[in-house]
Amino acid sequence: MRLLVLVTPHFNMAATAGFIDPFRAANYLDGTPHFVWEFASVAGGACLASNGMMIETRPLAHVQGTRRDMVIISSSWTPEAHYSAQLRSALWRWAHSGATLGAIDTGAFILAQAGLLEGRRATVHYEHMDAFSECFPECKLTEELYVFDKNRISCAGGGASVDFALQIIRGAQGDALANSAARYLFHPTIRPPGTLQNGAAQEPLGNIAPSAVKRAIALMEHNLEAPLSIAVLCERLGISQRHLNRLFSNFVHKTPVLYYRDIRLDRARGLVTQTDLGMSEIALASGFASQVHFSRAYRTRFGLPPTRDRIEGRVPFEFRAWPMHRKQRPK
Repeated sequence: MRLLVLVTPHFNMAATAGFIDPFRAANYLDGTPHFVWEFASVAGGACLASNGMMIETRPLAHVQGTRRDMVIISSSWTPEAHYSAQLRSALWRWAHSGATLGAIDTGAFILAQAGLLEGRRATVHYEHMDAFSECFPECKLTEELYVFDKNRISCAGGGASVDFALQIIRGAQGDALANSAARYLFHPTIRPPGTLQNGAAQEPLGNIAPSAVKRAIALMEHNLEAPLSIAVLCERLGISQRHLNRLFSNFVHKTPVLYYRDIRLDRARGLVTQTDLGMSEIALASGFASQVHFSRAYRTRFGLPPTRDRIEGRVPFEFRAWPMHRKQRPK
């Protein structure tokens, strides 16, 4: 299988390396070069990743005429800034030649912008789901770790890139080699298709917060556009406001009111920096009836007004990566 990985500036290095390494392991373990790959970028040369590391790439102009079995776009920050007519033309040329087109992290934005995901299922990192839904309603966005929709495939990134690659190996060479590669990489379980990005009830370090806190946060995240009062939230949970305040103080270190406001603002920040929606629309989508109140709260939380953050927040900067909270889509 001939793989081409197209990276954009500030791509996620860990997700990209995690995607490639299972193919290396499969080749080594079987003693056969089943998979060959190379890296490219539009400009070529050294491409800077979001963690400050670099990868050497070939220019797109040098590879766009070559046949590939699979072309994967690995992108992270501001994918729309790296879209170009040249890239669109190359992607459509590969699509017409029968290549499978895929994406890691926010790479699906570029495929969708090129018109290559219409009516297709796809996924992106949960941080960018709201923005993707607003920009590309014709795509069937899912919350799964990775998606295979015929010759269009995508992965949310992070550690899921390893599962993504192992599933590709499984489809190309069978279960035995995929299992061997997973063992070699100390990847004890290949998460199956359909696994959700944040579907597990347990925290990575174990069940730290009590069930009541987790249920309260789940209710908050399901009601971002029309926030519930804390009294109503407690009534649904079957606990007193005093008890909820004490639990949040002990485990979240914020009051329920402040935490609820902050996750609404976190979601707003994703829409501010990743879409072109008007500020009044974003305020309403985040549960603020007044744009003035929204702007004031936004500045208090992030240190700058949303209009300024729309410009500065699109510049990759590791300390600006705030958690994004999404409204829940109907299942």
